[in-house]
Amino acid sequence: MIRRYSREVMRQIWAEENKFSIWLQIEILACEARRIPGKDLATIKRRAKFDVKRIGEIERTTNHDVIAFLTNVAENVGPASRHIHEGLTSSDVIDTALAVQMVQSADILIDDVKKLRDVIAKKAKKYKLVPMIGRTHGVHAEPITFGLKMALMYDEFGRALERLVLARDIIAVGKISGAVGTYAHMNPRVEAYVCKKLGLEPDRISTQIVQRDRHAEFMSAIALVGCSIDRWALEFRHLQRTEVLEAEEFFAAGQKGSSAMPHKRNPITCERLCGLARVLRGNALAAMENVTLWHERDISHSSVERIILPDSTTLLDYMVVTLTDVVDKLLVYPQRMKDNLESSKGLIYSQSVLLALTKKGLTREKAYTLVQRNAMKARAGAKNFREFLLLDADVMRHLTRREVEKLFDLDVHLREVDNIFKKVGIR
Repeated sequence: MIRRYSREVMRQIWAEENKFSIWLQIEILACEARRIPGKDLATIKRRAKFDVKRIGEIERTTNHDVIAFLTNVAENVGPASRHIHEGLTSSDVIDTALAVQMVQSADILIDDVKKLRDVIAKKAKKYKLVPMIGRTHGVHAEPITFGLKMALMYDEFGRALERLVLARDIIAVGKISGAVGTYAHMNPRVEAYVCKKLGLEPDRISTQIVQRDRHAEFMSAIALVGCSIDRWALEFRHLQRTEVLEAEEFFAAGQKGSSAMPHKRNPITCERLCGLARVLRGNALAAMENVTLWHERDISHSSVERIILPDSTTLLDYMVVTLTDVVDKLLVYPQRMKDNLESSKGLIYSQSVLLALTKKGLTREKAYTLVQRNAMKARAGAKNFREFLLLDADVMRHLTRREVEKLFDLDVHLREVDNIFKKVGIR
């Protein structure tokens, strides 16, 4: 069963409520690690809370979100609030919380890609030995199978999965090291304690912030997964072209393809995915621009991240789940694949003929000339490639009729399919 996309899953991660909850957790953990008086710690744990609306009201005056948050928490805690945020700087809270949010979103994306690969693997096994034409430059080349095409997709999204897992580790880093990263007013054990409780690693060295090359790597991984989605959505769009029509998007009862032409069944979902991939690439570029900051920190990255991180993680979640649905419901037409395979009049076996002639002692140049000569005749004439070869005395001087017939064997192109499937891990 394909998971229905719900933007609420990612939206909750990036919602103010979740962000402030993590901020509060960080502040309380820091108090625990600093071993403040037990009575005050108990009061903080019991009374510390926030109100998103109230924080907004305070921020309109302070023009500083962390101060507004701390003010609101202090209103609820009372005198014991003097221990909250002691020795910390705003980015200790912001960047550590941001890491938690990115990890939360990465976990969803990783799970999405795993489910996508499961669906692709099923499709690959189902059509493992269904022959179709392989195309290079958009032109008929040599036979493959539709299962091999799906196996290629499975393998590509295996790399996508690896990138997301690696990127998750890269951004799973927090810092509680003070205004310029020197721990001047904070013991490093506080950082170690807080990060461990949050499932993060302490940054080995930081300034006022965690360095943004980490975030750029995360966003680049997201964009690269988007590129793979773009690549396969485009492939399905090509396969749905009227002249090809070897596979197409599922078309539901009652669905309409065009306001003007009732016959249309357009690959609108795949087109949408191709378009959205451009947004992910643009956001990745913005993340790269964020790497360059003044000295120990400026704030130019912050406004950008408030947009690109929620947008890209939410968008990729939607795109992976949508592609999973496309693959699961993809309409595949083996007979059309067979018809297209045979439409080249045997030209797809030209390399087999070329190699057979060189094995007979001809130079590659001479063999190529003989094969191409007959291939061009087949392209322009009514006879197929094999018939022209059999009529060519220069060719038949080196090959018997039976040898020519054997060169047009589809099974030659399928004999390694099992081994390829094993190599990519589809059993």
